[in-house]
Amino acid sequence: MQRTNEIETRLREAFAPQKIEVRDDSRLHAGHEGAKSGGGHFAVTIVSPRFQGKNAVQRHQMIYQALGNMMQTDIHALSIQALTPDEL
Repeated sequence: MQRTNEIETRLREAFAPQKIEVRDDSRLHAGHEGAKSGGGHFAVTIVSPRFQGKNAVQRHQMIYQALGNMMQTDIHALSIQALTPDEL
């Protein structure tokens, strides 16, 4: 729960989203090789006007940058749906 909250906090600060949902799917990957190192599996849906004019790769890079060191320590896998408000 703590990692989920930290992910949400960092993304809220970086993107001021109109909608955000962070889900911890780690339990679905118990025993997975990557899970052995302690990193979790998460899914993020985020809607922000800051993604306007950015393609999917650029949006993902923005999210990775906002999450910083969590991508090397706390997060093993991250599923991302990053949208602008007009894409809803």
